[in-house]
Amino acid sequence: MRTVKLSIIFLLGVSFLLLNGCGSELQDLRIANNTQRDRIAELESQLQTGILQLDQLKRKLAAAQGSSSIEIQTLQQEIAALEEDIAKKKALIASMQERLLLGGAALPVELSTLLEDFASKHDMVDYDSARGMVKFKSDLLFEKGSDKVTASAVQAVKLLCGILSSEEAKDFDAIIAGHTDDMRIGQAATRAKHPTNWHLSAHRAIAVLNIMTGNKIDPKRLSIRGFGEYRPIAANKPNKAGNPQNRRVEIYIVAKGV
Repeated sequence: MRTVKLSIIFLLGVSFLLLNGCGSELQDLRIANNTQRDRIAELESQLQTGILQLDQLKRKLAAAQGSSSIEIQTLQQEIAALEEDIAKKKALIASMQERLLLGGAALPVELSTLLEDFASKHDMVDYDSARGMVKFKSDLLFEKGSDKVTASAVQAVKLLCGILSSEEAKDFDAIIAGHTDDMRIGQAATRAKHPTNWHLSAHRAIAVLNIMTGNKIDPKRLSIRGFGEYRPIAANKPNKAGNPQNRRVEIYIVAKGV
């Protein structure tokens, strides 16, 4: 009897440590992400300042035509250096935002298993367990050039909502990210609603969000992002012919509050 009691006490102690460890990791993750958000905001402010400075330098260069070649050459060098700095800042911001988007918290085995099983039953869905990410292929999710979700895809999203409403997922939120290929929107009627690929990607993410909130997912657990054509996962064809792999909606399962 004494052995049983000691075993129970030991198991409770291990459980307590595991739960505390998990909570500590999530808290550390939140702190790191908040720091990262502050750094991104600082870089974006510097980027806007650099863009304004670049515009001023280009105006000076245009006005300097006919001036000494040394003055023109100096302005050209300043412009080139500033353009390089702006490009580096944009790349750094994009990289930091990508890391922030991914959350970084490993999903529990139980939740990951549910998502793997869900993806295995739907041709339009892939699940990346290493990133905690469910990917829907846009060509199967939406009508062409539209943000209207197809009937079959609605059912798949509803099933995902069932998983997110489960006990296994109660401590997790979802970030919905829309992506397009580089094909330009051709039809005038479509452009009127989605002026650019950025608009289309964001509108598609919102369409998925609307289905999820309509299926009792708390709006506080959801957010959206639209990346347009700027985060391809495969090379687009020449002359802006696109690539179906790049037309997708990704749903990242992240720790609550991250």
